[in-house]
Amino acid sequence: MQTITNKTLADTLYYEDIPVLTYTIHYPYFTTTCGYTTAWRINNFYRFQAKQKENYARTTLYKEAVEQAKYQKENNYPFNNYEVLSIYQITYNNNCIVSLYTDYYTYLGGAHGTTERTSETWDFQTGKRLSLSDYFPDDPMFMESILAEISRQVTERLEKEPSTYFEDYPSLIQGNFNIEGFYVTPEGIVIYYQQYDIAPYSTGIPEFLFPF
Repeated sequence: MQTITNKTLADTLYYEDIPVLTYTIHYPYFTTTCGYTTAWRINNFYRFQAKQKENYARTTLYKEAVEQAKYQKENNYPFNNYEVLSIYQITYNNNCIVSLYTDYYTYLGGAHGTTERTSETWDFQTGKRLSLSDYFPDDPMFMESILAEISRQVTERLEKEPSTYFEDYPSLIQGNFNIEGFYVTPEGIVIYYQQYDIAPYSTGIPEFLFPF
C-alpha cells in the first residue's frame, strides 16, 4: 500500500481591485516500498499535470476573465469571478496498485460550471499504467461485452428515472466510449462517461460498475 500526501497549488488573481479568478489544484504525492524510481516518475506525472493546469489558469483563463470583467464593468453588469478546482479521489490502494480519478471543474461565469474527469491506474512495481484490457486478459471480445452491459444498465435506470439519459443513448454509448475512462475500486471496475456524452447535465458523470 502506498502513502499519499496531498499537494496543492492555489491563488486568487486580480484585475485592479476585482478578484477575477481563483484556482485550487490538488494533486497526489506518493511514497512506496514497491519502487522508488517508479514512484518518482508517477509523482512527476502528477506534478507536471498540476503545473499545466496552473499555467492555463494564470494565462489563458486569466486573460479571458479580465476581458469579461472589463466588459461587465463598462456595462454595469455584475461579474461572477472565474473558478478552477481540481480534486482527485483515490479509489484503490492495495499492495502495489493505485487507482484514482481527478475531476477538473471550471466555472467561467455562466449558469453553471463544467467538470471533466480523467483517471489512472498504476502498478508501482513496474511503473506501468494499467489499461482496461489488462483486466480482461482472456476475453478478446471484452469491449462488446462492456458496451452491452452499459446499455443494459442505462435501460434499467431509465425505467426508474425517465429522461435521465439522451434518447439516442445506444449509439452515444458506443460513439463516446473512451477506453481510458475507467478506475478501479475494491468492488470492481468503474467505467464512466463525461458530462453530456450520453446524458444531460443534470445526470452528472454517468458511472457503471463491473464487479470483480
